[in-house]
Amino acid sequence: MKPIGPLMWEHRLIERLVKLLGSALSDMKQTSKANSEFLTVVTDFFRTYADRTHHGKEEDILFRELEKKPLSAEHKKIMGELIEQHMRARKLVTSLIDANQKYKQGNQGSLKDILEPLTELVNFYPAHIEIEDKHFFFPVLDYFTPQEQDTMLQEFWEFDRKLIHEKYQKIVDGLESTKV
Repeated sequence: MKPIGPLMWEHRLIERLVKLLGSALSDMKQTSKANSEFLTVVTDFFRTYADRTHHGKEEDILFRELEKKPLSAEHKKIMGELIEQHMRARKLVTSLIDANQKYKQGNQGSLKDILEPLTELVNFYPAHIEIEDKHFFFPVLDYFTPQEQDTMLQEFWEFDRKLIHEKYQKIVDGLESTKV
């Protein structure tokens, strides 16, 4: 298996959630009501799966290894754009979390602040995934030997294995600091 295989599988799951998000966005616009519980699940998915798990493997492993290679100007440019897009997605999710929190506290005016990042996320991810799947992942494999690809794939599996422990360690640390 190529190291881009798991990344592309993750894209398929992200696409499925984005499709659900698009439907929820339509419903919120029609009813002028947000589904806060759904948004809490969605933002956890984006933070944990799309960003920490998926973008984490891209940035912490694939991009790190690509930085060691003599990339073409085009591939350097695309990689820089992808990193900027990841940062933009993080900001959108943070905005969505903040707006949802205000909405849960009764601030009905924050619905607009929910709809804006939701709309951007629904539009952002399909275009972002297309760039990675169709214009970046396959060409950059040529920079790596088969052994380097295998090593990267193993590092992806190890990254995933550690992630669940990292997430729940942070949860317990946070709970301990608030003395629930």
